[in-house]
Amino acid sequence: MIQTRKLAIACPQCGSADVFYSCTPNCCYNHVCADCGTTFEPATTLKGGTISGVIPPEPPPDATDPTTECAKCTSNAVYMTEDGGVVCGKCGAILVLEITEIAPG
Repeated sequence: MIQTRKLAIACPQCGSADVFYSCTPNCCYNHVCADCGTTFEPATTLKGGTISGVIPPEPPPDATDPTTECAKCTSNAVYMTEDGGVVCGKCGAILVLEITEIAPG
């Protein structure tokens, strides 16, 4: 079993951890930095391989916590492993997190 934690994304402009998700999955994955106002969209690519027995974080992420979509199955149940890796909680794909659409605030 692989224990996970909520996805943590630092602002690509100022490095702040005070980042929140400002949209809905059926629209986009726009995130905003509360410190500098930079907006950006996280995305994933497949790193290769899968993990079985992924345990979602407790408590589960809320609607404004950072999130993104799995490059394999499009689920937004994307979490961080204890070693800082990124994994899909639905299909177990091992992912690479990328930051796109950066617009400094």
